[in-house]
Amino acid sequence: MKLAVYIGLLRAGEKALAQSFRQLAEGHGDEPDVYHLCHTLAGQSEEHERLLTPIVERYGEQPDDEPERFRADAMSESRTGALALLRDLQDVHMLACFVDTTWTVVKQGALALRDEELLGVATRCEQQTKLQHDWLSTRIKQAAPQALLVSS
Repeated sequence: MKLAVYIGLLRAGEKALAQSFRQLAEGHGDEPDVYHLCHTLAGQSEEHERLLTPIVERYGEQPDDEPERFRADAMSESRTGALALLRDLQDVHMLACFVDTTWTVVKQGALALRDEELLGVATRCEQQTKLQHDWLSTRIKQAAPQALLVSS
């Protein structure tokens, strides 16, 4: 059973997403909505990681033996300059998309296993991750005109 691989991907992804939201907040603290909401979203991802603890105890987690095409690495620093916010939002958006689709895969596994606890965790976390993803998409749309059309 390969569920443990995806559980490991989820834990690493949620940890990286929380760190990336915090980095985004700190790097762009001059944007009040980004600062405050990113801290809230980071807390959600940390809670998701915590909710995975009993799941890991039951199913374990194992490294994937496939080569990585996309790594769930946290954003380690924020960019500066005119396009900085837009590019940083895109980076976190890609990571949120990875976590979102990974929750979808784990949820399907929970359905196949008829594991109600895992299904409950996956459903809750998938919904919150979709909201994180949607906020990032909206914020990118808001930031794009300013970043692309206003000279610095």
